[in-house]
Amino acid sequence: MVNRQGQTRLSRYYTPVELSRRAVLEADVVRCCLTRKKDQVTSCLPNELSVYELVHNFVEVLDKYFSRVVSLDIMFNLDRVHIILDEMIQNGHIVETNKSRVLAPLTALDKMADS
Repeated sequence: MVNRQGQTRLSRYYTPVELSRRAVLEADVVRCCLTRKKDQVTSCLPNELSVYELVHNFVEVLDKYFSRVVSLDIMFNLDRVHIILDEMIQNGHIVETNKSRVLAPLTALDKMADS
């Protein structure tokens, strides 16, 4: 996830990548997205519809957990956002889209923290 200023707010790598290389890769992705042509709807390489659905579902899960998520929720609760992402995607593959199942580990953690 990148904000409108091009700053990375959330990233996940499924193979080891050095920190210096990550910055270069993320800058390349942002540059690619910002320089796309006007008639180009997206910069996605795989099935665009599935990518849209995944992003939309991820935002819906974040909204459900944070009650109208904003970027500050992501910045200050990065561990929880990573848990959500890890429940949805494992090893680069979508494994779960059901919102209740995705949020189950966080619900259990929150219950433990409250007691």
